[in-house]
Amino acid sequence: MAWFKREKKVLVRLLKKKEAPDGLWNKCPNCKKALHTADQIENKYVCQYCDYHLRIGSKEYFQVLFDDNKFTELFSNLTSGDPLNFTDSKPYTERLVESMTKTGLKDAIRAAHGKIEGEDIIIACMDFSFIGGSMGSVVGEKIARSIDYAIKHKVPFLMISKSGGARMMEAAFSLMQMAKTSAKLALLSQAKVPYISLLTDPTTGGVTASYAMLGDINIAEPGALIGFAGPRVIKETIKKDLPKGFQTAEFVLEHGFLDFIVDRRMMKAKLAAFLKMMKN
Repeated sequence: MAWFKREKKVLVRLLKKKEAPDGLWNKCPNCKKALHTADQIENKYVCQYCDYHLRIGSKEYFQVLFDDNKFTELFSNLTSGDPLNFTDSKPYTERLVESMTKTGLKDAIRAAHGKIEGEDIIIACMDFSFIGGSMGSVVGEKIARSIDYAIKHKVPFLMISKSGGARMMEAAFSLMQMAKTSAKLALLSQAKVPYISLLTDPTTGGVTASYAMLGDINIAEPGALIGFAGPRVIKETIKKDLPKGFQTAEFVLEHGFLDFIVDRRMMKAKLAAFLKMMKN
């Protein structure tokens, strides 16, 4: 009887079944629903189900903000040295090479000159995928040079921060970038060139304690983690439970450290409106 026989046609169909290509689907870390790559791009890398803002890098931010994704990259050849000959589980130089190979980046930041709705702007954007977006000498130098470029050309400067803090492999060289970038931003202010700071998830450590909080306007994305020390460290230090939502963008806004929170899908329009207002 046919009931006890496997049909050959069914077996052929099963053999012909193809797997989905790698990278075509992603899963929302918040609601756990599947997200198609095309939908992510169309929705500015925000989950269409729960509005969770996915972590993205400089490539995606440039795509979201610059008109037609057209820009001129600045200071692209800067790479980190190893002034301390640092070694932990592996030499720092080896770690740098691995990160460059894995990410295709030279360091944890990229800078570019382009337009947002026709308005000139310089954007320096950090990449968390490169050693946790840590602030090393190259990060500080690129920001400093971007600020000099903004002053020279009288073009507004946007800093997109996404970092775990200072780069321990560079020790004091890393910490020096806090003072260096803050001093450069003071010169930018004296030149009356607008500085916009956009804090994304996560913005922590020495980055928060320096250039990330020094904007003429400080903006954050919804739900972004923003703080200096981690919640566990703070809790152990003060010996008290922390408030609900501590160190989220909403909590930081409520306590006066941010000017406003902007959905990534509205970010370009908001930035363009601010640039036009400052221009006039």
